[in-house]
Amino acid sequence: MAKRMPPEVLEYLQSVGKAYGKLGGKTAAKNMTADERSARAKKASMAAGKKRTERRLAAERATKHASKAAKKQ
Repeated sequence: MAKRMPPEVLEYLQSVGKAYGKLGGKTAAKNMTADERSARAKKASMAAGKKRTERRLAAERATKHASKAAKKQ
């Protein structure tokens, strides 16, 4: 069972995340070589493509399933 955080702690962590969250990627990119940045971008691109494909296939299955159900009736 998940434990709830006190509201003050949650508010503090949200403010820190808002203030410094965007800096993480920029700092990481600045400290990487060109090859490392390229590898990271390729990995992100592959993950996004996989997610799009899974979503498309799920929609196709749902459409196929719905059309089969309509034919039975």
